Amino acid sequence: MVHLINDDEIKELEMDLLLQAVFRLSGFDFREYMRSSIFRRVQHRMRQDGLSSISQLIEKVFHTEGYIDILLEDFSINVTEMFRDPAFFSAFRKKVIPFLRELPEIRIWHAGCSTGEEAFSMAILLEEEGLYHKARIYATDMNEAVLKGAGKGIIDLKRMQSYTKNYLQAGGEKAFSEYYRTDFENAYLNENLLKNIFFTQHNLVTDGSINEFHVIICRNVMIYFNADLQAKVNALFYESLCEGGFLGLGNKETLRAMNISEKYHNFDVAEKIYQKKEQGSP
Repeated sequence: MVHLINDDEIKELEMDLLLQAVFRLSGFDFREYMRSSIFRRVQHRMRQDGLSSISQLIEKVFHTEGYIDILLEDFSINVTEMFRDPAFFSAFRKKVIPFLRELPEIRIWHAGCSTGEEAFSMAILLEEEGLYHKARIYATDMNEAVLKGAGKGIIDLKRMQSYTKNYLQAGGEKAFSEYYRTDFENAYLNENLLKNIFFTQHNLVTDGSINEFHVIICRNVMIYFNADLQAKVNALFYESLCEGGFLGLGNKETLRAMNISEKYHNFDVAEKIYQKKEQGSP
């Protein structure tokens, strides 16, 4: 006897087919993202294009040139700001910087960097602490388009007022305006702040380790991943951190439920900063 499925089951099956199609056609794998988050983005695209079903969306993915790029842009999550969650950067300055001072060079990975604002923030922080000259900041994202823009260090001037407030709350030591010049529309970050930031495409879902790092920052990215994918990405970060290295997560993220949590010290519980244990450390 054939089993009839309800509307919710149909939508779930359609989502499976859509994400499989996206993966096969583009190589970008969203199958282990939180389904509710992806579904909201699919619904937005359907409303924009007047589509009544996910099946119609799949049809456009297969048969409309360039449509998959539009959908990938919808799936890309580009929410960021400079010195986002200032208490995190304040804690980093006070507690992590003393460890970094002892290193001959500093390698930092900002994973899921979007348009680069947190990487710029780290560059400013390190500059104020006299460490930027020996630092290399690797800023990666799956979205190649946003990376091209990020590398120019251009920010909408309207955002700089809130960014200035964040900077001061994070313990900024100078006038924030010293770090950029402006015209009537944009702020242009000083070139010396950009010289040690390297923007490159990297997909946390499918790509492997790119280096060994002293610090990895990945904040408010894994909240969009299911538990299996979170575990996979956390294993990648652990592999990519040197012993004694630091992992910074977002305020809604934690290692607490992860099997890998016992391999870290809870360096700053409130700000979700973890330190990788050295071999033989309890």
